[in-house]
Amino acid sequence: MCILFVYVADDSDTAGRYRLILASNRDEFYTRPALGAAPWKENPRIIGGRDMEPGREGGTWLAIGNHPEGRIKLGALLNVTGETKANVTNGRGPIVANFLSGSQSNREYSEQLLGQDNYGAFNLVSIELNTRKLEIGDAGGIAEQDRTTAPILHTSNAPHSIAECKVGEALGFGNSTLEKPLQKVCRGKERFAEIVAKQNVPFVDKDAFVGELMELLKSDVRYFPDPELTRRAGQHAEYLSSINVRMPNATYGSRTRTVILIDHQNQMEFVEETLIGTDPLNDQWKTTRIVREFC
Repeated sequence: MCILFVYVADDSDTAGRYRLILASNRDEFYTRPALGAAPWKENPRIIGGRDMEPGREGGTWLAIGNHPEGRIKLGALLNVTGETKANVTNGRGPIVANFLSGSQSNREYSEQLLGQDNYGAFNLVSIELNTRKLEIGDAGGIAEQDRTTAPILHTSNAPHSIAECKVGEALGFGNSTLEKPLQKVCRGKERFAEIVAKQNVPFVDKDAFVGELMELLKSDVRYFPDPELTRRAGQHAEYLSSINVRMPNATYGSRTRTVILIDHQNQMEFVEETLIGTDPLNDQWKTTRIVREFC
């Protein structure tokens, strides 16, 4: 399981310091090999972690970049728990990688993805922004954007759907449908909205902002009972009902925490914390910080 919180500002509104705010946990088996966030060797314009599971090398769960120039593209992949799909012949790992490395808009890519669906059940959150630097009172940014794009799309193959999400408000995504969100997504989104409202202001202490978002991702509060999660995950539901997941046998849980901030001048701060080893109780984490200006 994974969880994702996102805020994208309306491009005509520059009152807040940041135009994109993201906080995400990747939940996975602790022993599954992966590379931490870094520019990709085959395309340094893209930044993200990589799956290194034999036979699935190069896939990713979350990445951001500006390929082609003039666009900021972000993709995040979440499995849909408890759903089985027929005719699954491809792994889901390339879904985000192909979006980031291609030239299609998020809507064009989503339509093609569902038209050729041979993947396991997934939710794809794709974000696409132009890189025009806006000034206070400048309302022309979105008008210049390619109309085939949408700032935020939620695409799923369980069931097939493409939904445009609202800008200017806190959003939460998890391992269920948009219509039946998990309780930890609902409660986490409320806390995320509070943090964004308090911290997305001019002259905010950036490190304090990142710190509050990381604390959200570390939350062990269990939002249980949750009928939808129980229906999907059965006996494991209670252990999966917190934002920060730690299974009792210590083989699976939240092993990567990511915060991304992008201001109105397209300066990005990408902060990732990755569990060292396979024991979530040892509290040893590696921090990676990447700064980039998109153009």
